[in-house]
This record gives sequence, C-alpha cells and structure tokens, in this order.
Amino acid sequence: MQQPATPSRRQALATGLFGVTAALTASAALSSPANADTGAAAGSAAGSGTDRARARARALVRRMSLEDKVGQLFVVEVYGQAADTVSAGNRTLYGVDTPAEVIAKYRPGGVIYFDARRGPDNVRDPLQTARLSNGLQRAAGRAGARVPLLVSIDQEGGSVVYRLTDPATLLPGNMALAAGRSTADTRRSAEIIGLELAAMGVNQNYAPVADVNVNPENPVIGVRSFGSDPALCASLVDASVSGYHRGRVASAAKHFPGHGDTDTDSHTGLPRIDHTREELESIDLPPFRAAIARGVDTIMTAHIVVPALDPSGVPATMSQPIVTGLLREELGFEGLIVTDALDMQGASGQFPPDVAPVQALRAGCDQLVLAPKLDTAYGAVLEAVRSGEIPVSRLDASVERILAHKLRRDLFRHPYVDEQRAVRTVGAERHKADAQAITDRTVTLVRNEGSLLPLSSGARSVLVTGWGVGTTRSLADAVAERPGQSATVLETGAIPSAGRITEAAGAAAGHGLVIVSVNAAAAGSEKGAAQARLVQALMDTGTPVVAVAVRNPYDIRRFPGVPAYLATYSYGAPSLRAAVRTVYGDLSPAGRLPVAVPDLDSTGTLYPFGHGLAY
Repeated sequence: MQQPATPSRRQALATGLFGVTAALTASAALSSPANADTGAAAGSAAGSGTDRARARARALVRRMSLEDKVGQLFVVEVYGQAADTVSAGNRTLYGVDTPAEVIAKYRPGGVIYFDARRGPDNVRDPLQTARLSNGLQRAAGRAGARVPLLVSIDQEGGSVVYRLTDPATLLPGNMALAAGRSTADTRRSAEIIGLELAAMGVNQNYAPVADVNVNPENPVIGVRSFGSDPALCASLVDASVSGYHRGRVASAAKHFPGHGDTDTDSHTGLPRIDHTREELESIDLPPFRAAIARGVDTIMTAHIVVPALDPSGVPATMSQPIVTGLLREELGFEGLIVTDALDMQGASGQFPPDVAPVQALRAGCDQLVLAPKLDTAYGAVLEAVRSGEIPVSRLDASVERILAHKLRRDLFRHPYVDEQRAVRTVGAERHKADAQAITDRTVTLVRNEGSLLPLSSGARSVLVTGWGVGTTRSLADAVAERPGQSATVLETGAIPSAGRITEAAGAAAGHGLVIVSVNAAAAGSEKGAAQARLVQALMDTGTPVVAVAVRNPYDIRRFPGVPAYLATYSYGAPSLRAAVRTVYGDLSPAGRLPVAVPDLDSTGTLYPFGHGLAY
C-alpha cells in the first residue's frame, strides 16, 4: 500500500489547493475550540480564529465548481479496510468498486466509519484504520477541488453505540459517567476517546449525546444520555466537549432539539415530542446551550417532530424554524449543523431520496449524513441549486462553514497521521488504567436488603445466569478468579423460555449465590417480562440473588423485591469487573442514580434521582 505523504509532499499538495498557499499555511495559527479548552480568553481567541477561517474558506469557495461544492455537503460510508479494497457494497451503493473510487466520484466532504456489524468493516485494528484514513485522504487530495475529508465515527463510550472494540479503550457510557457525578472523569473519558480516534485519522466524533432522558420507555437513547436532570446533563455535556477538544478531535452534540422524551425509535419511525416551548427551554435545550458555550464544533439534528417549535409536522432535520430559526439564529450556533443519518426511517419514511437532502439543506443543515441513493440525492441538490430552488448563496454558506471547520482543524496542511503512532496510542496502558478507575466510580447499588452485600468471606459456589453469552461468561470468570469461589454459567437469553427458567431455578438450588444479568432493552417489545419471571423464579428458590442491570437501571421495576440490585449501565468488561468487585466488597459503590426509577405502572417512584447505597 502507498505510504503517507512526506512533509515535502504534503507541502506540495497544500500549495496546489486552489493556488492559495497563504490561506492554508496561515491556518496553523488559528485558535480553535478543537485545539484548546475554551475559557473566556481562549473563547475570544477562538472567535478571532473563526473569523479568519471563514474569510479563508470564503476565498476557497469562490474557486470551486458547483459540483465540488455540492459534494462537500455529503458524508458517505465506504466498504472495506483499505482505500483500494474492492467490495460489492461499494458497487451496490455507488456503482464503483473501492473506497478511493467513491471519493473520486462524489468528492464528498466527509466519510463515516462503521464496523462489520453494519457492513462497511472499516475499523478492525488501529494500524488498518490509520492506513484507511490516510488512503482516503490521499484520494481526496487527488479528486476535484482536492479538499481533505472529515473522517467521522459514532464512538460514544459504553456498550450501546460504539464502533471500536479491543484494543481500543472501552470507556463508560454517558449514564454511567453521570452516576459517578464527576466532571473530571467525564472530561478524561472523552479525552481518551479523542486521543485514540485522532491517532487513527478520525477527526470528527459524533458525540456527546446531549439528550435529557426523561422517558424510561425511550428505546433509542436511554443510557446514551447523561440522565434525566437538565443541569447535570448540561454540566457533563460541557465537560465532554472539553475532553474531546483536549483529545484533538471535533465534537458533535446530538440530537437537536432533544430526543429524550419519546417511546419511538427514529431509526424505525418518526417520534413526536410534545413538550411545550417552556418545557423545551427547561428540559431539552440546556445541554445544547452548554455545548455551544463550550465551543462545540458540530450539532446533529434529530428526526423528530416538535409541534411547539414547528407545527407543520416535518422532522426537525427538515425544519427551517428549528434548524435556522432556533439553533442558528436564536441560540447563535455558528458551527457545523449535520443531519442524523438520512437513511433512518424518521427521515426516509416521509421524504424520498430526491427530497430529503434538498429539504435538509433548505432548512439550514450543512452536511447530509448517509443520504440513501447517493446518485439521486447528489443530483437532486445539484438540480435544486441550478434551478434556483436553493440559492447559490445558501449552498455557499454551508460550504464555507465546512471548509472553515477543516481549516481550523488544520486538515489542509496535515491530513495524514503517523500509522505507527496509532498502534502505540490506541489501548495504551495508561488509558485502560484510567478507564477502569473511572468505571469503578460509576457502579450504583440500588437495593441491598438485609445487607446481603458485600459478601462475607468464605468459599462459595456461584451460579451466573441471565442475559448475554459474553456478559454471563465475563461475570463468571471474574468470580472464579477469586480465592475460594467457583462459578457455573447458565445463559438464558433475552427472552428466556419457561423451560430455561425452570432449568436455572433448579441450578440455583445447588449454589450458595446467584448473580443474574438483566437487560430488558435487549428483549425489544417484550420489555423484559420473561427476564423478570426468571428473577422471581430464582428468588423463590431461597438462594440469595444479586441482579446486575447491565444497561438501563429501570429494570428493577419488574422485580422490586430482589435482595440486591446493582446498576452498571454497561456490559463492557470494565463495568462487569467493577460489579464483581463491588459484590465482594473490594469497591464501595459510589454511583448515584442519574434518573428516577418509577414503578411499573409509572404512578409512583421506586427510587428517586440521586439514590445510591454505600457500604
């Protein structure tokens, strides 16, 4: 594979960009929230840097073709682990074979990486990912106006929305961090994620989630949120944005104007948020205001209907009153506005491929993420500008913001990364040690009837059962590593059958303790009813039961009488290790609930916001 450009090659490439070398080389001096944590003085410097970047970007836009400008609006996915990987996925989506050919054909403003679960398989290991980033940047340097790429990813932390696995460092998700109540831990968590992404050439992380999760039935946000308290969410969103900037990666607060009070997943439907304007101001908007004040680079819109802001019934992504009126003009956000994925049902269900991108651009969005049928989407935007449906000035405003962002991040001069440094940085021992220490401070002991925990000393046999093949095995391994402890695994699935429940109860009778992993969210529309029957059957045996909620803390609603209940907010290995250490008393649980846990019919509260027991 071709190696990254040498410094002299980089200089030549930058010199060739529109023939405006001075505009690009001067960008190194620009102050930016991406390059420094912003306080009052730094904010002033950043504002000055923003003005200079916009002026240089404006000069670049004047030299671009219409086709190149339209290309900058799109963020695309590519299939393969290298720029020259031939993949049927690229052929199906774009009519070309390799990621480099996708870049050459459309000259997009950005790419977004996915793992093999979705299909693109872009992020197998640090060396491969860094080489892919360099290869795509080389392709961008040869195509059209030769503008470097924004390379994006969804790496939120936790075990719900993530793309990178081992050896990358696994950090707690937002709700876990909120349980720890530490702005310093939140900032450090984001910094580690940022450092590892930047080392691999990923310069834009679509995080943090700024939604305030006030609906326990929310199927798409949940533990991705910092919780149900707007002030806590705002404080930790601020810290997270600061941490990403320290880690040298751009941040993106999502999903504007707030996706926290819905029981519909915008991937599969179009949610409606019925908050009044006053409720939006007090609940949903404070974290976004905090992100803007901290200098967040990007804000991602939500495919949600918010009648109080726009009674027309269109999703926020397509709403000019929400995107331009509220976010751009009222809140004063000057950075990039990107859409959530346009292939989600919340967008594509109402707007076909030739309409969605035009509507989003007209509303005020700058970048269009994962537009389906890209030939159609690109052609529709091009035709809308040529026909005057979208003024050229509207297109130019977005392209200026995109290029200014790239100038502030110094991507024109330094589009490549040191591939060996990526190997050294990703999963560094210091990162993993910090991650475990942060995670240890997030475990929440919600119930401990009769002071069952911490366990007394002495040998015992433990049945580890419940949800998750990897989860139950990891819990059992952590138990079995302890002196005098033995562990048996009996995984029962997301919706355990009656036969499996009977089998688990029979096994429990022969053990001294049961640890049961619960994750009602994994059961989908069944909502964990069978898992609750499992927990009750285990309790009926008389064997002491410890339930560990490895995702949403609300699961105890279905089995409120369980003797002991821990919330880890994640089934990642660091969280499971921390849970076992808490069970045995090596850790005193320090987490406090970042949400209130209602009873099953939501008429009362089982555990209030802030509840948490200690030893």
